[in-house]
Amino acid sequence: MQVDIQNLTKKFGNVVAVDSLNLDIKSGEFVAFLGPSGCGKTTTLLMVAGIYKPTDGIMRFGDVVVNQLQPRERNIGMVFQSYALYPHMTAYSNIAYPLKLKGISKNEQNIRVQRVADVMGIGHLLDRRPSQLSGGQQQRVALGRALVKEPDLLLFDEPLSNLDARLRLTMRGEIKHLQRDLGITSIYVTHDQIEALTMADRIAVMNQGKLEAFDTPEGLYERPKTLFIAGFVGNPPMNFVDVEVSQNGAGPVATNNDLKTHFTIDQVEKVLAHKGPVTMGIRPEDIVVDDGSDIRGEVYLVEPLGRDDLIDVRIGDTRMLALSDPKLKIQPGDTVGLRFNPERLQFYDPQTNQSLVW
Repeated sequence: MQVDIQNLTKKFGNVVAVDSLNLDIKSGEFVAFLGPSGCGKTTTLLMVAGIYKPTDGIMRFGDVVVNQLQPRERNIGMVFQSYALYPHMTAYSNIAYPLKLKGISKNEQNIRVQRVADVMGIGHLLDRRPSQLSGGQQQRVALGRALVKEPDLLLFDEPLSNLDARLRLTMRGEIKHLQRDLGITSIYVTHDQIEALTMADRIAVMNQGKLEAFDTPEGLYERPKTLFIAGFVGNPPMNFVDVEVSQNGAGPVATNNDLKTHFTIDQVEKVLAHKGPVTMGIRPEDIVVDDGSDIRGEVYLVEPLGRDDLIDVRIGDTRMLALSDPKLKIQPGDTVGLRFNPERLQFYDPQTNQSLVW
């Protein structure tokens, strides 16, 4: 089912929680709402669910305007962060409850509950109560309850936040695989960029109630169009430094009091045409430790990440995060050279926070 959101706005008194949001979600697409706490992503989800009424704007499911429809009339399945299972009911009863409310026959309930439970891998746990299940099993019950209704739209409100890291990894894969197999249009709210980048077909990045971008994971990571997206998407985060850009005999160059680096990006002319300082961004993985580089600084901190070490380098008043090979055995207090990949630099207008490249 296609979901079309036009100029959707939600106000709580004088507070604008969601401001003129526009989204077109394709049928069968997995879309993530990503952003920090308070950005409006859950408020938007609850408006789609019918729990909140929008202050303004239009929501369509297919060709039907659903603004005035009650949640039960929207044929949605919803999975919550807290699982929201009835503690006195068995897993079977929790999954079957939406069917019971619809007046589905007992025989049909049995068939549909068992089918969904088998898909979720909990067919042998249907006689247990939530207190007798692990966190992952409870989440599967909650997902099964949403799926048993055979909904047109699945809504997820940070469903993996209460699980440990390893189980989150497993459940991410299971949810995405299941969604792809069933072809159900899905909206997934999260503040975890890893969840969004690995699961979603497209990601709506929100900030202070506004939509910053609606793009593929690759598009957001490789071509961040605003300073907020560049800093929010990616872990470790992108480095930022204010520089002046100019042209010399060796080509375009970015400089400040602490460093100087050449760059060879596609939109060189647009960057050079900007008047005044610009904000330059570079991801840690695009910085190479190279003792032959003219950019040199002192290592302030080393964080082992397993495959890489994350090193915090201070170049005068400029701080840079870079990834290094653990075999280099870099230690705090060492002096290292850093070489920036000239094709991977990002440039932003510090006044508008808009990219000068994309």
